[in-house]
Amino acid sequence: MLRRPTGPLPLSHPLRSRTCSATRFRFPPKLGIDRSIRSPNFGDRRDGLRPELVVLHYTAMTDCAGAARALCDPAREVSAHYLIGRDGHVFELVDPALRAWHAGQGSWRGAGDVNSRSIGIELDNDGATPFSEPLMAALQSLLAALLADHRIAPEGVIGHSDMAPGRKIDPGRRFDWKRLARQGLAVWSEASGDVADAEAFRRDATAFGYGEMGDELLLDVMRMRFRPWARGPLDGRDCAVMADLARRYGRPLVGT
Repeated sequence: MLRRPTGPLPLSHPLRSRTCSATRFRFPPKLGIDRSIRSPNFGDRRDGLRPELVVLHYTAMTDCAGAARALCDPAREVSAHYLIGRDGHVFELVDPALRAWHAGQGSWRGAGDVNSRSIGIELDNDGATPFSEPLMAALQSLLAALLADHRIAPEGVIGHSDMAPGRKIDPGRRFDWKRLARQGLAVWSEASGDVADAEAFRRDATAFGYGEMGDELLLDVMRMRFRPWARGPLDGRDCAVMADLARRYGRPLVGT
């Protein structure tokens, strides 16, 4: 999620006279990759780390041009590997072999430096409206290529809110995780149950990948992604969903 930049685009900026519309490249098939603008905000991946995660964000801005300007501004020290416009246009701002600055502080599955371990994708969305169909279709094509190229499992596709709970909420409650899961590009659960067990819920959430946080925040972060419109205290459905995800995708916990 970005803060709105101020000031006009430079005269030489590729987005000054157009929006995210024209597809100029054909790699991989059926996906246009536009490399006409590049962000200076990147570095080498540290400690020999390679991408094992894809982190999804929304821009929280009114248009793609403003987001591109922010992601390419050296003074802001923020970037992402990809930016997808609402019309489905895909910009590659940073080579995925390099470390973009999109995740910030946080962790997933007990490991930090998410920037060195991930590929970041910014989605052109204001955080309050549904994600457009062209954007979602382009995201599916891009994810399919990235997961295959980097051998990333579907459970490695996470939200900014998953790895930075309490600090970030994107891609938010309107993002359609279930749609991605149907294509094998993320994970989902339809499990149901009647027993609410707070201790088991926390244990399963940790096994799935969530870090340390308070009970209320943990419930909100989990629901933001898997039960976005659920309300009220922890219930049996929350526990069943988390247990199912931990069973299918979780990692063994030390001492268990």
